[in-house]
Amino acid sequence: MGRRFTIDPPALLPGRLVSIPQRGEFFVRHSVHGDPSAPVVLLLHGWTASSDINFFTAYQELSEHASIIGIDHRGHGRGLRPDEPFSLEDCADDAAAVCGALGISRVVAVGYSMGGPIAMLLARRHPTLVQGLVLQATALEWCATARERARFRIARMVGPVTRRFIRPSTVRFAFARRISRRHPLRANLGWLMSEWRRNDPWHMAEAGRAIAHFDARPWASSLSVPVCVVLTSKDQLVAPAKQRTLADATSATVLPLDGDHFVNVMKPAEFSATTARAVQEVLNAPATAPIAH
Repeated sequence: MGRRFTIDPPALLPGRLVSIPQRGEFFVRHSVHGDPSAPVVLLLHGWTASSDINFFTAYQELSEHASIIGIDHRGHGRGLRPDEPFSLEDCADDAAAVCGALGISRVVAVGYSMGGPIAMLLARRHPTLVQGLVLQATALEWCATARERARFRIARMVGPVTRRFIRPSTVRFAFARRISRRHPLRANLGWLMSEWRRNDPWHMAEAGRAIAHFDARPWASSLSVPVCVVLTSKDQLVAPAKQRTLADATSATVLPLDGDHFVNVMKPAEFSATTARAVQEVLNAPATAPIAH
């Protein structure tokens, strides 16, 4: 039997429920800055994560300079469980609806991995809401090569079965291999595992399908907001070359971050500092004009 870990949560932002007629009830992290003129940062997490899992290491630093909204996407964490296929467009519209319900009219959208496509769709579908984009460990498309398409097919087929039948001891072993005894987040390991188990297996498979079909190449260059790409330089899930292509297509500022796809947990201090810097880069950038096509 593997060693058990206590569920010791880290410091998190205040949580609240936001009820939106004909859309649903959303659990969000919502921190309001003391300065009414402070920017608002909207956090959009990655596949199989949640706002807390993806961004808890950056919550404190970001909240020192901005109001924060963190939403759990459909099927993830405490997100909606609708009886309908997952779509990235629905997630973008969910985020816009939550902002509207909270009286927020302008945000810097920070999208990590799957959250990158959601952030880009948010800027495309709700252009008056988004004043800037921070895109982290993400890409314009995910299945341009046969190898990438095969990887997503396998993940979509195997993922739900794995999550349904995987033993807790196996999960503990996998997490403990990455977060060693000397790691600063070791005390939060039990909490991380328990949060990961909130995900709905069917929605995880549906989300994988949606990511595989996403392709922003035809329209990404028309996004009329400043963009900063946080490029995870050792990423084995989203190749750095694909991240560079995204930056080129969106005329983005690039901030390299020395780490793999899980740098948000593996290097928490570096991830937090780079995320905060990227938000500031976007806020300081001059507004861009739409590109005619």
